[in-house]
Amino acid sequence: MLNRFLFKQIDNTSLIIFRIIFGLLIFLESVGAIFTGWVKRAFMIPEMNFSFIGFEWLQPLPGYGMYYYYVLMGVFGLFVMLGFKYKWSLGGFTLMWTATYLMQKTSYNNHYYLLILLCLVMLVMPANKYLSVDAKINPKIKAIAMPNWCRWLIILQMWIVYTYASVAKWYPDWFNLSVIEVMMHAKANYPIVGALLQYKWMHGFLAYSGILYDLLVIPLLLYKPTRKWAFFASIFFHLFNSFVFQVGIFPYLSLAFSLFFFEPEIIRKYFLKRKPLYTAEEIIIPPYHQMVKWAGAVYLAYNILMPLRHWVIPGNVLWTEEGHRMSWRMMLRTKTGHVTIRVTDKKTNETWVVKKSDYLTPKQSRLVATKPDFAWQFAQVLKKEYAKEGKDVSIHMVGTAVVNKSNRNPLINPEVDMASASWNTFSHNDWIMPFEKE
Repeated sequence: MLNRFLFKQIDNTSLIIFRIIFGLLIFLESVGAIFTGWVKRAFMIPEMNFSFIGFEWLQPLPGYGMYYYYVLMGVFGLFVMLGFKYKWSLGGFTLMWTATYLMQKTSYNNHYYLLILLCLVMLVMPANKYLSVDAKINPKIKAIAMPNWCRWLIILQMWIVYTYASVAKWYPDWFNLSVIEVMMHAKANYPIVGALLQYKWMHGFLAYSGILYDLLVIPLLLYKPTRKWAFFASIFFHLFNSFVFQVGIFPYLSLAFSLFFFEPEIIRKYFLKRKPLYTAEEIIIPPYHQMVKWAGAVYLAYNILMPLRHWVIPGNVLWTEEGHRMSWRMMLRTKTGHVTIRVTDKKTNETWVVKKSDYLTPKQSRLVATKPDFAWQFAQVLKKEYAKEGKDVSIHMVGTAVVNKSNRNPLINPEVDMASASWNTFSHNDWIMPFEKE
């Protein structure tokens, strides 16, 4: 039964069109990062770089190197769109994109992580079997069908993302609209919609429609009677997010996923009228079918379990940030804070306050004050810098932070020497002070 479901051949029009859109979007993401100034802001302006902990060896290329880096990623994106050397082109983009993701987290975005997963998924897809340079050069690979698992792997991937995005919003500050109110207040100067976004009824609409959309959009797209209306809702939802929150290619990528929910006849009618329609529904079980099933099970298990890790780490994840990333906890809270960093020379007992602007951009300073892992990494950098001067120092951080509209709370234990503190990736760090909302 499982083999018949997974390896039944279905029309591949949706995958072919999605490959073209996917390649175009990753091209635009790459070159857009250059022309919008993002590459300059993220990699060239900062004096120091915050990589993911454990990947400090990944650092930006010097000079204009990151421009060339992103241009090369853009070229790979175009090759994916054209289906030229598809596996090599997408493999090259995946490696380079993953490196930039791990290289800097100051401008962290859940969608950057999603793009890594989608690249991995697309790498195992037969997406170059039609309307591609590869199929033109080697007609033997040309095909108008694909295994059913190709469609369902993409659907399940997005189902997991949307479901976790909805569940993450199930907490008091979202239900009482305080989070949305703060977020929308920051958009007050937006043209046309800025004033509209300040109304309480709009806050309620955005908060609760966001929960419902994320939770129900995949089931509604799968159910034929509601498919058309879910698609129209998706257009509104994603275009609104694109305009208000400016989240790059993600809204358009999400709309492209709708291709996998509509009948091949409809997709072919609008995009590939000359392509033959596959209707045979053959069952072709490859000799490596067990490997396909195990690999798919492991991949989906990872996607399901990874966002749950913060539940086994003590503390409020909105406060500690432990388990926050790579968990589809998107646009959930606002966080502000300040911190004073005092350094003491252990030999002379001389104490001084670090001028953060000598090392950090304003954005990095805000993150050091509000995110414990940034604070710990900055302390390690300072420790090494002073060691070069022959100084053995202790570093203490004194400050408070605010989540949403809570009271101010100390974030880092001021009694702990952060230069000597350790970082635990999968367990609680005791030097993070407990969160007390009231």
